[in-house]
Amino acid sequence: MSDQRPLDPEATAAIAKVRRLMMLIMAGTFLALGLVLAVIGYRVSHVEESAPAFADVTETLPAGAKVLATAIGDDHIVVTIEVNGVTELRTFDPDTLKPLGRLRLEQKH
Repeated sequence: MSDQRPLDPEATAAIAKVRRLMMLIMAGTFLALGLVLAVIGYRVSHVEESAPAFADVTETLPAGAKVLATAIGDDHIVVTIEVNGVTELRTFDPDTLKPLGRLRLEQKH
């Protein structure tokens, strides 16, 4: 036996109103979620690799100097040269190619 009575018209109207509000909130949530995903997708697909600006830079070496080795790191470029029997390390900034420092390695006699 079912003791359920039919709902009165006011209760039916209130339930219908709550359902409409729930549908609107769900639609807004899905729309916002879709918008966020679209923006993320756009940003990921349009990422440009920041290519370093190549510039023509000339570093003058002393007469008789010979380049022995080069090394590149994240924050510097090292060039090892030999000048008249003395080893010298010159460091440069990889972004600007400006000299950062020089280290002379001389043997004590």
